[in-house]
Amino acid sequence: MVDRLKSPFGGWDLDVIRRNVEEEDVAYILSIAIRMSRPEDNLIWHYEQSDNYFVKSVYIVACRMTPLPSSSRMELMGKGNSCPMGSRGGKVEVARPRHGVKMLRNPWSDGPEFVTQCPIPAGTNFTQEINFSTEEGTLWWHAHSDWSRATVHGAIIIYPANGTSYPYPKPYGEQTIVLASWYKADVMEVYEEAVASGAEFNTSDAFTINGQPGALFDCSTGTTFRLPVKKGETYLLRIINAILNEEMFFGIAQHNLTVVGTDGFYTKPINTEYIMITPGQTMDVLVTANQPASYYYMAASPFSDSEAAFDNATTTAILQYIGNQSAPSSIPLPTLPGTNDTTAASNFTTKFRSLASSDHPISVPKNITKHILMTVSVNLIFCPNDSCSGTPDGDRLGASLNNQSFVFPSTDILEAYTRNNFSEFTTDFPLEPPIYFNFTGDVNVTVYTGQGTKVIELEYGEVVELVYQGTNIGNAQNHPMHLHGFSFYLVGTGLGNFNNQTDPDNYNLIDPPEVNTIQLPKNGWAAIRFVADNPGVFSISQSYGYLCV
Repeated sequence: MVDRLKSPFGGWDLDVIRRNVEEEDVAYILSIAIRMSRPEDNLIWHYEQSDNYFVKSVYIVACRMTPLPSSSRMELMGKGNSCPMGSRGGKVEVARPRHGVKMLRNPWSDGPEFVTQCPIPAGTNFTQEINFSTEEGTLWWHAHSDWSRATVHGAIIIYPANGTSYPYPKPYGEQTIVLASWYKADVMEVYEEAVASGAEFNTSDAFTINGQPGALFDCSTGTTFRLPVKKGETYLLRIINAILNEEMFFGIAQHNLTVVGTDGFYTKPINTEYIMITPGQTMDVLVTANQPASYYYMAASPFSDSEAAFDNATTTAILQYIGNQSAPSSIPLPTLPGTNDTTAASNFTTKFRSLASSDHPISVPKNITKHILMTVSVNLIFCPNDSCSGTPDGDRLGASLNNQSFVFPSTDILEAYTRNNFSEFTTDFPLEPPIYFNFTGDVNVTVYTGQGTKVIELEYGEVVELVYQGTNIGNAQNHPMHLHGFSFYLVGTGLGNFNNQTDPDNYNLIDPPEVNTIQLPKNGWAAIRFVADNPGVFSISQSYGYLCV
C-alpha cells in the first residue's frame, strides 16, 4: 500500500494520497519521511573499536494509550497510561523517567537510578502508570542509568483535551525532531572509562537529527532525514534536545520560526531565525512553507562558551517541498550563531514568557517560605594514591551543588525514606553555600568538593525560591538544570553574583515561563519558584543533588 502512495520522483504522491485517504489524515502521512530507495531488512549490530560487530543489548519499549473515539489521535491529557519496558540480551540495567511529567501522587520510578527506584534489571519487564495533569505539548522520556539515555529515549506528545484546541491556528502537519549524540563506540564504555579514570568524558563523534548525522557526513548522505512539506502550509515541529551535554542552535534555511511552547507549556509566540535549546528541553515551533518550492537544510550546531572539550559538529536534515522539482546543486544552509556566541544565546533564552491566558492561566508563587541559594560548580575529588587522570596531580573531576557531590546509595532513596531507613542518606544538604566568596571572580577557596548522599527536606505546601549560582571554580561553564517531579517558574536570570537585595526587584512575576529545564548561564545566576505540592523524592539536575519533599 505504501508503494502506491509514493511518487516515481521520490517522496509522497500528494494527488494519490488525497484520492485514497481522508483529508484530516493527509498531513500526518506527509509528515512521515520516507527513504528514496527501499532497503532490505537488516540486523543492527553494535560497533566496537576492534572492528568486530555484535549484539550488545536490546531495549523493548512500548506504551499502551487510550485513543479518542472517532479520532486518529491519542488524547493523553488527564489520563493514566500504562507503559511497559524491558531490557533483554545485555548486561545493562536501566531506569526510565518521564522528563517533565509531574507524576502527581505517584512519585515512584521517576528520575535517575537509586533515587526513586533501583535500576530495572536486564532481561526483565517493568510496567508503570503515567499520570498527566497540567502538561500539554511536547515532553520526552529517556533511560536514566549512566549514559544509556544517549540512545534510549523518545517523545511524549500530549494533545489538547477534547473540546479544546491549540492557542494558535491548527497546523497542517507536525513532526517530532530529536537531536541526539552519536558515538563510534559503546556509550556505556565511554562513560565507564571516564568514571574509572576520573578524566573528562570523550566527546561524541557527531550529532543527529532523527537518527541521522546528515549530508555533511559521508555515511549519511543517502539517509539524511527529510521532512516533506506542502507549499503555503504551516507545520508544528516538536523539537527535543536529547544530546548528552551540548546546548544547540537550530534553524531552517530561509525560513523563520515561531516558538509557541516549551517543556509542555504554552508560551507567548517568539518569532526568530534560530532557537537555542539546552539538553533535556523541548520546544514546540511553527514553520510555514512560504519559500520557493525547493530543498532547504535544517541544521543544528553546538553552543559552548567554556574551555571544556565539546563536539563542534553540525547535523543536518532536509526540508523538502512536495513536488517534482529537482534538488538544487547546492542546498542552502541556515545561518546559525557561532559556537561561542553568548549574546545570541542570551538574546533568545531571555525572550520566553508564559502565554498566561484565560484558557492557560499561571499561578506564580509570591509568598516565599523557603529560600535556597545553590552554587553549581565543576570541582575536583581526591583519589587514593593520586591514581586518577582528571588532573596532573592525580585527582578526579567532579561536580557539586553547594560543594556537595552526590554518592549513590545501595538502595533507592524513596524506598529507604518510606521504610525509615535513614542509614542510606542524611537530611543535612546545605540551603546555602558553606563558604561565601566572589563566586564568579578570582577563586580563593578550595576546588575540592565534599561527597555524600544528602537531601533537602521540604514540608508539603512550602513555597520555594531556589537561586542557582554559577561559579568560576574549575572550568566555568553554563549548566542545564532540571528538576524532576515539578514544573517551575523561571522568574529571573543574570550575570555575575546574585544580589538578594536588588536582583529580586527585576523579577518577572507577571508572565515568567513555566518550565522544567533551564540553562544556568556561565558565571551567572537563575532564580526559580515552585510550590512543594508533590510528595516524593525528586532530583535536581542529573545527579548533583536531591530534594526530598
